[in-house]
Amino acid sequence: MNEISGEKIGEYVDSASYMELRRRYVSSGVPLEHPITFVRGANALLYDESGRAYIDLTSGIGVATLGHVNEELVREAVKQLQRLWHICIHVANYPPYLDLARRLSEVAPMRFEKSAAFFNSGAEAVENSVKIARQWTGRKTIIAFDGAFHGRTYMALTLTGKYKPYKVGFDPFVPGVEHVPYPYCYRCPFHREECTADAEPELSYIRRLAKVRLNPGDVAAIIVEPIQGEAGFIVPPKGFLEGLREIADELGALLIVDEVQTGLCRTGRMFAFQHWNIEPDIVVVGKALANGLPISGVVGRADVLRNIKPGSIGGTFTGNPVSAAVALKVLEILERDELCSRALRLGRIMEKRLEELYERFEVVGDVRGLGVMRAMELVSDKGSRRPAAKLASRVVDESRRRGLLLIKAGIYSNVIRFHPPLTIEEELLERAMDILEASLKASLKA
Repeated sequence: MNEISGEKIGEYVDSASYMELRRRYVSSGVPLEHPITFVRGANALLYDESGRAYIDLTSGIGVATLGHVNEELVREAVKQLQRLWHICIHVANYPPYLDLARRLSEVAPMRFEKSAAFFNSGAEAVENSVKIARQWTGRKTIIAFDGAFHGRTYMALTLTGKYKPYKVGFDPFVPGVEHVPYPYCYRCPFHREECTADAEPELSYIRRLAKVRLNPGDVAAIIVEPIQGEAGFIVPPKGFLEGLREIADELGALLIVDEVQTGLCRTGRMFAFQHWNIEPDIVVVGKALANGLPISGVVGRADVLRNIKPGSIGGTFTGNPVSAAVALKVLEILERDELCSRALRLGRIMEKRLEELYERFEVVGDVRGLGVMRAMELVSDKGSRRPAAKLASRVVDESRRRGLLLIKAGIYSNVIRFHPPLTIEEELLERAMDILEASLKASLKA
């Protein structure tokens, strides 16, 4: 990799100074994966304060789909900044919000008529999807999944199916949420030796829950990630999402698909649910929508979204003009440059390299994913499948020392996940996988 001279920003010009600044002024509740400070980005590369380059396979947790400091997006943001950067959609219309609502409704592949609304973060969009479902159905119960991550606001946190570290000390949570097992085939919640063929036990569990513990007439919605993100990029078996669609219909409930992390070409389709034969009632989007500027949204059935009481959703900054203008350009580029196809092509490179690691290393228990949304689960050995969280941390740290940025995930924090920009050069991606392999070897010797 070619390195550049580091930019000197403010009076703090070295890593130790930046870390001290964080220690003194940033809450300890804000986590830090890497003790490093970046001052510049360029597509799939990040540069620290010394000018050292790192290959970024995090994309800011699935956000910078079109790379860091994308020039087209910069020009679009500047153009909108010079026109109008805030008015609030509650006060008056402005074109970027309206155009984005139209365009997102066109892009969402459900065949029914659609409408949309915009918010600031994925958690806000999730929260509002639940508000919409409860108001429209007049019901209170939401079915969510073990291992899910939907955000850190209280309703989103309640829906999240992992206690540590997200929920510690925040009890009690919002009432009316029921968690059920998600089909995690490598660690089957029903202890089947092979669960890749179907998800019948999980679906039967939900049907029984609705009859035995719940009033079926109280269920407003089922909310699901088509691929669980923070749980470790868990891809469900065939028939699971189709089964959820059937159950929602049986209950008269809405099916909400949370595509905040999976959406917008990352899995090789515009939306991950397109890998299965379903049409959700509501789709939640965020993260990559504006490539890092704060905006999220819900898009779904027009008969639902157009019958929500005025003033019951929204917010001062929701659908900000600059973010909305950039989001429009993101959608244009994703389609124009056929980035779903490119995600599949890059994904094949990653799949091949990860499968090779699986075959060669006893500690690589599972590799999985779709498109460029890939993961590697580390274990003490393939027989026991005992989670190897410390090894995962060593691999992440060693990769950073060698110039590769990775992050972990998983219920047991033993999964390394890969979120490269869809614009990463193939040679750079191969180089990243070389570094991963060398880092794994070095970590096993440590």
